[in-house]
Amino acid sequence: MNYQEVKNYINGQFVSCNNKRIDVDSPLTGKVISTVPLSTYKDVDEAVTAAKKAFPVWSGMTSKMRSQILFNYRQILEQNVESIAAIIHDENGKTMDEATAEVRKSIELTEFASSVPQIAYGEVLEVSVGVQCKSEYVPLGVVASISPFNFPHMVPHWTVPNAIAMGNCMILKPSEIAPITAMKMGEMLKQAGLPDGVFNIVNGAQDVVEAICDHPGIQAVSFVGSTPVAQIVYRRATSNLKRCLALGGAKNHLIVLPDANLELSATDIAASMCGSAGQRCMAASVMVAVGNVNPLIEKLCIEVEKYKPGIKMPPIISIKSRENLINYIEEAEKKGATLLVDGRKFPVEPEVDKNGYYLGPTIIDWRNAKEKMPEREVFGPIFEIISAKSVEEAIDIQHESPFGNAASAFTQNGGIAKMVAQKASAGMIGINIGVPVPREPFSFGGWNASKYGTGDITGKSSLGFWSQIKKVTSKWAKQEITDWMS
Repeated sequence: MNYQEVKNYINGQFVSCNNKRIDVDSPLTGKVISTVPLSTYKDVDEAVTAAKKAFPVWSGMTSKMRSQILFNYRQILEQNVESIAAIIHDENGKTMDEATAEVRKSIELTEFASSVPQIAYGEVLEVSVGVQCKSEYVPLGVVASISPFNFPHMVPHWTVPNAIAMGNCMILKPSEIAPITAMKMGEMLKQAGLPDGVFNIVNGAQDVVEAICDHPGIQAVSFVGSTPVAQIVYRRATSNLKRCLALGGAKNHLIVLPDANLELSATDIAASMCGSAGQRCMAASVMVAVGNVNPLIEKLCIEVEKYKPGIKMPPIISIKSRENLINYIEEAEKKGATLLVDGRKFPVEPEVDKNGYYLGPTIIDWRNAKEKMPEREVFGPIFEIISAKSVEEAIDIQHESPFGNAASAFTQNGGIAKMVAQKASAGMIGINIGVPVPREPFSFGGWNASKYGTGDITGKSSLGFWSQIKKVTSKWAKQEITDWMS
């Protein structure tokens, strides 16, 4: 399906740019479905100007008034799940089931933002005789969010609803690889009654990211993407005295014991490594096998065969990304690893476009290799197996990873599960769960090289990032009874 050209969305209007444009390919077919502008600092400045103009009125509304608009927006999302999912399917390649689940998660995130008046209220306390202290949440002003290709609808909803619910005005920079879905956000937020200028979209690549980090009118920046870029964004934004929360990559370790439930574990690990073609920071990446877990590995190999490219397995986002994954598989072979399942050999089903960027699931066994598994993010449907002699050694191995997004334990032993949950160096822990993503109001966020900045990007923890606290201490009359404060 072809779409209209992608435009920036500034002050409630879609704006054509005279800038250079690049193609947006569908990974399903390899064909161009739209074009996107490579915006500049000037475009970011226009968005900041519009947001600054809108800020006094928007921040001056009560939180209940703002939450009502978000509730309207949530209703509009509910009415358009299939049409939004179809866009995600076309530009990102996800199966319709995966795309639908993504929109459903966006609805849940919007529901949480609608509840902000019940969560982010201040406090009042008489702290001394005749002396009252009051605290209240105050918005920052103009803020920005830089989102990735792999969840073009959900990740913007990690930040946009909460930021604007707190009274800020937002500038979104979608991925230039998958920018179409964001335009629907602009349309639907306006339909919900959001005032012009509160939400803006500036499309582009590196120039826009740098402009967001540098612009003096932007007070806070969130970023989701790879660790190397997260480090650059965090350093650049904070060097310009902005708040920044930058989420990076991951290589999530699953500590698996012989007593793990065979059926539950194999199906859950297969879904975790193959869902979204492994292009998510919560995907199962590495099995640390403690003892003999060969029956589970054999069952897992059977399970992943069900993820046929183009049917149950979506394509890789680009030709370059697919080439990088194939190169990683070839590198593992050269280092002596064994391919238990080779994704390069999966046939593309007859009904699937042969020009799509497909790669099947791959399981790499490093246990008898002459070299170690590389500790770098793979970001594809590749699952790797290493071994440990004990749970303690498995935890030590997990600690050696530079990342810390997620870790899981697959066991029926409650004591071992508790040990992994307590000692693993990761922000999100699963027990017999391959994708331990917290549900609202619990927050999403990793540790170590998976996150730079303080707090988490969703849930209650995020509200402090998008606001500051004002404290008012007052006294109105002289008191007969006094203490050192009054």
